[in-house]
Amino acid sequence: MADFSHWADRYAANRCSAAEAIARIRPGTRVFIGSSCGEPQHLLRALAEAADSLKDIEIVRLFNLETTPLTLIANKTGGTALNIRSFYAGSARSATIARNQRFLTPVNLSAVPRLFRSRLLPVHTALIQVSPPDDFGWMSLGISVDITLAAAESADLVIAQVNPRMPRVLGRSFLHVNQVDLFVEHEEPLLSVGEAPPLEAARGIARLISSRLVEDGSTIAIGLGATSEAVLLALSGKNDLGVHTQYLTADMMHLFARGVITNRKKGFNEGKMVASSAIGGEAFYEFLDDNPAIEFHPSDYVNDPAVIARHHRMVAMSVAMAVDLTGQVAADALPHNQFSGVTGVLDFIRGASLSPGGKSILMMPSTDRQGKKSRIVPLLRDTAVVVPRSDVQLVVTEYGAVNLFGKSFQERALGLISIAHPDFRDELFFQAKKLGLLGGERTLHETLHGVYPVHLEETVELHGETITIRPAKPVDARRIQEHFYALDPEDVVARFFHERRSFDREEAEEAAQVDYVRDLTMLAVVGEFGFGRVVGVGEYLLDPASNYAEIAFSIHRPYQRLGLGRLLLRKLEAAAREHGIAGFYAYTAASNTGMIRLFQSLPCRVTTAIEGDMVTLRAHFKEPASP
Repeated sequence: MADFSHWADRYAANRCSAAEAIARIRPGTRVFIGSSCGEPQHLLRALAEAADSLKDIEIVRLFNLETTPLTLIANKTGGTALNIRSFYAGSARSATIARNQRFLTPVNLSAVPRLFRSRLLPVHTALIQVSPPDDFGWMSLGISVDITLAAAESADLVIAQVNPRMPRVLGRSFLHVNQVDLFVEHEEPLLSVGEAPPLEAARGIARLISSRLVEDGSTIAIGLGATSEAVLLALSGKNDLGVHTQYLTADMMHLFARGVITNRKKGFNEGKMVASSAIGGEAFYEFLDDNPAIEFHPSDYVNDPAVIARHHRMVAMSVAMAVDLTGQVAADALPHNQFSGVTGVLDFIRGASLSPGGKSILMMPSTDRQGKKSRIVPLLRDTAVVVPRSDVQLVVTEYGAVNLFGKSFQERALGLISIAHPDFRDELFFQAKKLGLLGGERTLHETLHGVYPVHLEETVELHGETITIRPAKPVDARRIQEHFYALDPEDVVARFFHERRSFDREEAEEAAQVDYVRDLTMLAVVGEFGFGRVVGVGEYLLDPASNYAEIAFSIHRPYQRLGLGRLLLRKLEAAAREHGIAGFYAYTAASNTGMIRLFQSLPCRVTTAIEGDMVTLRAHFKEPASP
């Protein structure tokens, strides 16, 4: 147990230069280097300068896209001076990472501290960066607690760069002077990361996530990059968000300042933003200093799935690099950024799945930056899988979102093809059939070329229940079929003009597979995203000869007379007008007064023709309604 008495004398007696401290490192030992933006740069430069006198040193650290001389030294000496072991659970798909993949150690971040503390991977020397000691001798690891705390507490020799610019971050981030062996005082700017290059697709992804997938009162965890920055910006209209995440960023500071992040409804660690590291700039680091609303904890706490699961409505958002049609996910560090959080992705995905109301979201532009390669691929080959298909829940591109949890391979393939870039959907469909993921009877329908009209989505509250009004997707065929089977006999006759006891799958697929222009199906859905129940269907189908579209509706009996039919009709009308359709027509029984009143509510001239017990209704969009 550390002796916390007379710390000031110990501090003064053990101050030294960086070169003197590095000279204490023995040959053949393992050296840990502080992580991320908390990297002790002054000590690292001294280590590199002493490379000629070092022999068989193993460097242990979190993965970093090297800008320091360490990798060059390791390459030049063939590993005889320095061998670098980087903890990294990514796929190593990019050329930059693949070049140094021999240095990678795949492990989930939550497990790394146990490797150190148990001495399964003993740390002989820890090079860390801390704030100056306070009046009681405590120094903060500041912006890099993650695995650094465990390394420092278990190392035989601890060398600390004492930097006045390191913020004093609260939580479990402290080491006492008596726990450190050597102190190197050196002030310098902390590492910082600028904004990611803008990405057009990121804004579309952000709109989808903020409008549908993150509720008020959610606790969020999010990775790094342009997509993550866009999502945080899009969340500015939310209320009472909480934060429990691997990396804290300046975007979260802005949401906190605006009152969007309050941490009041987290259900655990309420009132606190909790993280293990921070990445940003000088102003952000000043915000962290002695801020009672922020706590940093080590990775075996922050990334522990059991801890993550204790939060209410935990939403774990991570950036993916590729997803195959079975749901396997590849992820890597970002090319413009030294860090990505990818090593903690699986921890948060599994923790969020156990959280009350929680969910995990994998965010991904549909193509690479050049638009030449689809990020949704038939099958991940020669690539390490970061997230197994059994752990994947929601996948979002700028073309839509799909929930893969509990879905068959066929449902997964159809869903993922529907959110791929339209230029690649034909080939993905062909490959899916070739791989046996789709039945041989499946044909390439125009739906796969259509762009899902996100702007037609709307969430409403009717009699205390949340109902989502949205266009149909190919994966909705079974839900529509179940909707038809759940209709009352009278409503079946009203919709289909005769009694029916069965509804073929092909008929439901026709309703789900629309091109969103000439034919459109709008659904009213209740329940969790991806598992919702269809309680209302409104459809139009264009007659090209007349440029008028036939419409039809069906609504479950408990949801009738709530205004649901009118909501569906307004969406169909808006889409039809947008695409230049001249009007609507409908056939119904003369006794179906509800349908007649609904049709006559359209804000244009409506004509009626009666033939026997059937009524033909026709709406002319360009003609004003009769006074």
